[in-house]
This record gives sequence, C-alpha cells and structure tokens, in this order.
Amino acid sequence: MATKPEADAPEAEAAKPAAKSKKKLIIIIVSVLLVVLLAGGGALFYISKQRAAAAAAAEDGSGEPVAPAAAAHAANTAPPVYLPMDNMVVNLADPGGERVAQVGITLEVLDAHASDTVKAYMPTIRSGVLMLLSQRTADELLSAEGKQKLIEDILRETSKPFGGGNEHAPARKVSKKAADQFPVVRVLFSSLIVQ
Repeated sequence: MATKPEADAPEAEAAKPAAKSKKKLIIIIVSVLLVVLLAGGGALFYISKQRAAAAAAAEDGSGEPVAPAAAAHAANTAPPVYLPMDNMVVNLADPGGERVAQVGITLEVLDAHASDTVKAYMPTIRSGVLMLLSQRTADELLSAEGKQKLIEDILRETSKPFGGGNEHAPARKVSKKAADQFPVVRVLFSSLIVQ
C-alpha cells in the first residue's frame, strides 16, 4: 500500500502544469476575442458616425438634399478660384437698336489648373457670351428671371469647349459624373449696366 501513494504523486504533478497551460490558453483566447469585438464595435461606431455626418451634410437647413455640384463645392475645402472676364459692351436686341449693355462677368472655376484650362479657351467663351448678350432685350436683362436665365445660358456656353452644353448636337448619353466635371462651376456678375 505504500507504493500506491507514490505512484499517484507523479500523475498529480503532471496534471498541474497541463491545467495551468489550459488556463493560460483560455485567457489568451478570451483576450483576443475581446480585442476583436472591441475593434469591430469601434469600427461600426466610426462608420455610423461617418454616415450620419454625410447625411447631415447632404441636407441643407430645409431638409432637402443639396445639388451634386453644390455638395462637391462644399466638400472642396480650398478657397474658390475666380477668373474675371474683360467687361463687354454689346448692342441689345431691342427694336431700334439704341440700347446697349455693359456686362462684367467673373467665372468661378474648380481649381487653379481649371483656371489655366479655361483661359486657353477664353476667346471662344467670350465670343459665345457676346452672342448670348446680343440676343437679349433690355427688359430681359433688367428682370431677375432674365438675369438668372442669362447665368444659366452662360454656364452652358462655358461648358461647350469641354464637350457640354450642345443642345443641337446629336443626342448622346452623358453620365452625371461627366456633367459635374466641367471646369466652370458658377457665373457671377461683377457689373451689369443697361443704357
């Protein structure tokens, strides 16, 4: 009987290190799972915050979505680049041909590179704008609706050298992304005098 307790002692001592290594393994696995869960939760929180911020940025104060060009303009944190055109004096299309308009226009472009690109086409753009102005009457230029229509027409005219604004061209499908990439973003009046 004395030999039996001696035989159980080495088995008990061998079981203790195995139990300690199993505990360490369980602690390591639980720690890794906890880190993975926390990282996943943090990523989910970050993504949800980004989506909420994007949704808030896509709405102006009235709750309506902002136009894509305005959203792109708002996303651009660089200051705007303006390209002033020389003042233009043009005879208006009034009966009798006695009315003239002096118009100063400034183009807002995407960036400095776009400014250089637009400058290369400035004679074509200026000619098109002069043709648009010469087709207007004094009454059209004096009304707010007429000025807004002129701005839209000038914006279309400035996109023609870059493949846009051709209403007489054969119908082709232009992607929305391509339409938003014209270098001129807005047309601003620096002066408008009708005599």
